[in-house]
Amino acid sequence: MSRGLALGVLATGALMTILDGSIVTIAMPAIQRDLDFTPTSLSWVVNAYLIAFGSLLLLAGRLGDLLGRRAMFLAGTALFTAASALAGVAGSPAVLVAARFLQGVGSAAATAVSLGILVTLFPGTAERARAIALFSFTGAAGAAIGQVAGGLITDAFGWHWIFLINLPIGLVTIALAARTLPADRGIGLAAGADVAGALLVTAGLVTGIYAVVTIERYGATSARTLGLGALAVALLAGFVLRQATARRPLMPLRILRSRGVAVANVVQVLTVAATFAFQVLVTLYLQQVLGYDATRTGLALLPAAVTIGAVSLGVSARLNGRFGERAVLVAGLVLLVAMFALLARVPADGSYLVDVLPVMLLAAGFGLVLPALTALGMSAARAEDAGLASGLFNTTQQLGMALGVAVLSTLAAARTTDRVAHGDDRVTALTSGFHLAFAVGAGLVVVAVVLAYALLRPRVTAGAAPAENADALAA
Repeated sequence: MSRGLALGVLATGALMTILDGSIVTIAMPAIQRDLDFTPTSLSWVVNAYLIAFGSLLLLAGRLGDLLGRRAMFLAGTALFTAASALAGVAGSPAVLVAARFLQGVGSAAATAVSLGILVTLFPGTAERARAIALFSFTGAAGAAIGQVAGGLITDAFGWHWIFLINLPIGLVTIALAARTLPADRGIGLAAGADVAGALLVTAGLVTGIYAVVTIERYGATSARTLGLGALAVALLAGFVLRQATARRPLMPLRILRSRGVAVANVVQVLTVAATFAFQVLVTLYLQQVLGYDATRTGLALLPAAVTIGAVSLGVSARLNGRFGERAVLVAGLVLLVAMFALLARVPADGSYLVDVLPVMLLAAGFGLVLPALTALGMSAARAEDAGLASGLFNTTQQLGMALGVAVLSTLAAARTTDRVAHGDDRVTALTSGFHLAFAVGAGLVVVAVVLAYALLRPRVTAGAAPAENADALAA
């Protein structure tokens, strides 16, 4: 079967899960009104998905290596599609939250192996760069479609249809994946049947993500949050120790010996923490400060998604090939620093053309950052470890998302409360809170720039030219 069609199947699967996430964000107020969610319980429409998805990515990626990546992709897509149907007919908060949890499990299984399948389909450097650029473009397209479609579908048909729209996409994806994705038997469960390791990493990630997503409710310095955080660190440390000593480790630690892989995952946590929080907080700024409705908010965010998609698909592969992933990554991060610097000064009576549109255009930096990070994050993947590398890369992405939204939203809310207490009106106080969150986001990206520039610097030896790609970045 055509590798291009197989890539299209993988991209469509990614599109479906990204589309779902951005649509849900827009539809949250309508869901709350219809199902009588309390303000506290409403967050579990998102949290249930994040906990299942983020905590199972690493395990699902490794299981794909052991049992077969195509089988894992098919099973995950089927579960996600069925759970979407359940969410679409949910008549109570409990049913919707359960369906969202199952969506997270299915999405983890499918997403964890997608990049692993991609890098085995396209082993050459140039063709892999083009495939990664197209895959990254899909993410931007999903965000763009989701932001616009979320408002339109919710306003025209009701929030149930934001989930039911996944049914035709899922069924077509399953049918094509069964025919186009390469059959692989996996290396066998015995090659990594580390039950203790699987329990440790899953428990550690579940605990850590739960601690993060409940920060806004309990506080970052509460005994509950700190205790759960310490427990998560202990469990994950136990997992790493187990992998260093197990005869058949679930995650061979050799994957972290590549400097490119290790630094790319750390940079990704910092960058995604800032940029995903940007999507959430800008949405709140547009609605709560400027008074936009759901549809107008989606249209206002569209230029950011379009520019990210155009850059990732149109120029990122060529730039990576010519200048190397490190240079392109740093350039993209610098654009994001400028974006956050502008956001930290948006006024309470802001104009879209003057104050918001330039920010949307600078978001194009993420179209440079994501393909470069993906190439670096998958640079050391062997055929037998491709699913694991994919799962690890997606796990750090989800950790960044969860941390960014929890921490920056909490900071914004705390500043808003403080300014109201000092006599500011509601809109001015909200704007001050967003300013603080965006300034912290800028700081996170600055740290990412420093790490990428310093630690990904190509190693130069006597008589050799500097390396220009991820292959030269092994420690």
